[in-house]
Amino acid sequence: MDVTELLTTQRDVEGLDLSNMALTDVLAAEPYRFVNCDLRRADLSEAVLVGCVFDRCALDGADFRGADLDGARFDGGGGADLRFLNAELTDAVFANVDLSNARFGNALLADASFTGCRMIGASLTGTRGTPFTVSRSNLTLADVSGCSFRKQEIEGVRFDEANLSGCDFTDAVLTDCRIIRARLVGTTFTRTDLRGTDLGQPDDRDLRTLTGAIITSAQAAAILTDRGLTVL
Repeated sequence: MDVTELLTTQRDVEGLDLSNMALTDVLAAEPYRFVNCDLRRADLSEAVLVGCVFDRCALDGADFRGADLDGARFDGGGGADLRFLNAELTDAVFANVDLSNARFGNALLADASFTGCRMIGASLTGTRGTPFTVSRSNLTLADVSGCSFRKQEIEGVRFDEANLSGCDFTDAVLTDCRIIRARLVGTTFTRTDLRGTDLGQPDDRDLRTLTGAIITSAQAAAILTDRGLTVL
């Protein structure tokens, strides 16, 4: 049975090499469960993938542009340079996925969640819908400019050197997070609880942006000591 025939007759697919294949017109408009499949550089653009599961699949360079991935779940696996531009990702779940340098421009991420993901250099700016959530993930060098994290409880996220320009953290609580050398132009921290966040050594411009945030006395002392003041 060739790959095309298998995909038209089966919905649980395991260990299949689908790399470099054009799959949009091959897949049925029904939920598939891909387990340990090789989907590197596969073309899934404009595909109907509602409710599909991608379990520990290799996804380097996979093209999901314009795909309908509402309610889809990605567990483990992943890879660099995935493209989700203009995709529909309402209620999508990403758990322990490598999303390094992934592109989500103009994707609908309403109520999508990212947990335990490697998102170094990923771009989520310009996404649509109600805010997505992120926890225990590495967003070093990521671009999330303009995104809203308003009133969220964010745990274990590394935002080091990320572009947070124009982000809204109003009333958010950040625990076990890092915001070191991040770009903070126009970022809002009104009533943001940063007591569990490593701020590094913010410069004077960053301090002005942090106006309204809540920090500990120890954090304040470290900031002042870095400026040559002695805190007793």
